[in-house]
Amino acid sequence: MSNPVKLAVIYYSSTGTGTAIASEIARSAEAAGAEVRVRKAAELAPQAAVDANPTWAAHHAATADVPAPSPDDLVWADAVIFGSPTRFGNIAAQLKQFFDTLSPLWQQGALADKVYSGFTSTGTRHGGHESTLLAMYNSIHHFGGIIVPPGYTDPVKFVDGNPYGTSHHAVFGPDLGSIDNDTRNAARHQAERVVRISRAIKQGSAA
Repeated sequence: MSNPVKLAVIYYSSTGTGTAIASEIARSAEAAGAEVRVRKAAELAPQAAVDANPTWAAHHAATADVPAPSPDDLVWADAVIFGSPTRFGNIAAQLKQFFDTLSPLWQQGALADKVYSGFTSTGTRHGGHESTLLAMYNSIHHFGGIIVPPGYTDPVKFVDGNPYGTSHHAVFGPDLGSIDNDTRNAARHQAERVVRISRAIKQGSAA
């Protein structure tokens, strides 16, 4: 396309699961014709806390070159997919802190009429997958955004079972930070759906 959909993937991850999902979403969106920016919310935890967890410390170092998001990324984007691990059924402070910098754009109406979606991961099977995404979407209602959930619009969603967004049960152990094919398939479908609907809206607005 001469005027492709611009997608910002803005997420936080401490031990790598969110990074793996964000990477799959970015690859799938680019394959669907989107221009993609990937941004990782800045770390707020004390360095001592990070260093006390070897997996967290290793991931923090490995993603040090991923830019932090700025309000300009949302101005640029036609669509945004946010990602956060669950923190007691809510989004992580690191992503929430970024949300809290967006008031000037919100006051200008610059966050409205964009497509938004979300993904998450939890350390337990029923530890807040849905509540975290719903909490994330509360902010998007205030933005005046267009929430595009994956729903049950593809057979892969009947496998992962979450209509609100991609989510992953991150099991503690040597595979922490990786995702399985069910999650990859869900992330791919979500990315493709967001790009497709964003494209339709963008083309309709241009017409």
